[in-house]
Amino acid sequence: MNYRLFLFASLISMTFFATSCNDDENSNASDDTTTLELNFEGLEDLGPDYTYEGWIIVDGNAISTGVFTVDEAGNRSKSTFDLATEDVEDASTFVLTIEPSPDPDPAPSSVHILGGDFNGATATLSIGHETALGDDFSASSGDYILATPTDTDDSNEASGIWFLNNSTGSPATGLSLPTLPAGWAYEGWVVIDGIPVTTGTFTDVAIADNASPYSGPNAGPPFPGEDFLTNAPAGLSFPTDLSGGTAVISIEPVPDNSPNPFTLKPLVGPIPETAPVHSVLSVNQNLIFPTGSVNR
Repeated sequence: MNYRLFLFASLISMTFFATSCNDDENSNASDDTTTLELNFEGLEDLGPDYTYEGWIIVDGNAISTGVFTVDEAGNRSKSTFDLATEDVEDASTFVLTIEPSPDPDPAPSSVHILGGDFNGATATLSIGHETALGDDFSASSGDYILATPTDTDDSNEASGIWFLNNSTGSPATGLSLPTLPAGWAYEGWVVIDGIPVTTGTFTDVAIADNASPYSGPNAGPPFPGEDFLTNAPAGLSFPTDLSGGTAVISIEPVPDNSPNPFTLKPLVGPIPETAPVHSVLSVNQNLIFPTGSVNR
């Protein structure tokens, strides 16, 4: 055979072989990945400093499925993620966390918001799963009184809220809430003229919360609450009258992503327009939480 013809034929043969191998490799790569489809309701925009990240649990190990954000309208930046087929098939559980952005740690944070076990091709997600908050808050309840114990002025008693029950004549715990896992804390709020104002964060319903930025000079009772007497935020003036406002207990990520109440609010209720001071009032259950599902 002519040498040039032999060389040309050899090159064609090599090109065909390489193309065939690449096609096989691409086909195998496609076969080796599986798409996870994520669906959620009720997730809020975390702002620029935090993001959501999904994880599958395989033999006790967490494998990231990828990160996504949610805009103000509740739209997700991404809903499908491609992962190794073997990992997806072996996954027992899906967990959704809140992570800092940028995130210096490749491991999951302690802020687990949703979780669920795979049953066949689908995992149904809730905050009550043991890998998330571990409770559905259906047994939660709350009592409070209006009073301003941190000053000596009896004319402004409707300007303070304390989550306690004094029906026996002595202050007692007013909130019944489950203990939260690491990564979460409770926070009390009142909504005054449409503006949410914190009463402080806490993890124990039977002790004072962590702050008293608006209270007077005297010590308050050893329960979550606040007097709104000084240092009013923009748009408000203190003392005020909380009647007609709203009392809220939220569940906040730690660290917190926003100065406003987080989407998890197990207790929410209107403060009566003619609320009596020093008398026990109740806040209602509000069991509307994010949910989701994952399909593999």
